[in-house]
Amino acid sequence: MTLLDFARGPALQAALMIFALGVVWRAVGAVLIQRTTDCSQPRRGTAERVAGGLRTTWSRFFVSEALEQRIHFQHIAGALWHLGFFIVLLLFVPHILFFESLLGFGWPGLPNPVILVVAAITLATLLAMLIRRMTNPVSRIISTTDDYISWVVTALPLVTGIMAGAHLGLRYETMLALHLLSVALLLVWFPFGKLMHLFLIWPARYNVGALYARRGVRI
Repeated sequence: MTLLDFARGPALQAALMIFALGVVWRAVGAVLIQRTTDCSQPRRGTAERVAGGLRTTWSRFFVSEALEQRIHFQHIAGALWHLGFFIVLLLFVPHILFFESLLGFGWPGLPNPVILVVAAITLATLLAMLIRRMTNPVSRIISTTDDYISWVVTALPLVTGIMAGAHLGLRYETMLALHLLSVALLLVWFPFGKLMHLFLIWPARYNVGALYARRGVRI
């Protein structure tokens, strides 16, 4: 078995299984976590609470003007790298073929040169955010090991993907294997680190909005 056969076979299959089980485990844990019972009289009905939850889920995409002045870089850079990452993930033709093998259907993709440019911009944005995290006094203090590990496992698929797509470094088959192994590493780490916020952020936002709506507060 070659390194490429191992990467796209047992390694990727095991990583997908760990990813799926880990996500389910974290989701079930979030639902079952013990909470104190709110014995206060609700000031809004169920419909208003649902509306409050949905409104907060949507409104948190936007930042108040006063706060935006302080986090302008993080806001723009965060949006840019997320957008770039998902463009590369979902619109690169080999990725689409992989998803088609899992889902049974595919969709149109972008030309390879466009994907390489987007990937390079995304990686540069991630690097700028890392430098900001390490040099800004407040960001440096509140950063944890999880933040840095999550950055590494997110950046590695971009680095290896760019090198494989541009035929840089090692021969193509080896770079492709390293790319697939970096993806497997990302999948394994995903449920157990801060990257899990991709799934948890939506129910968390909804829950906050519904909770405040129950108390008669609009946020």
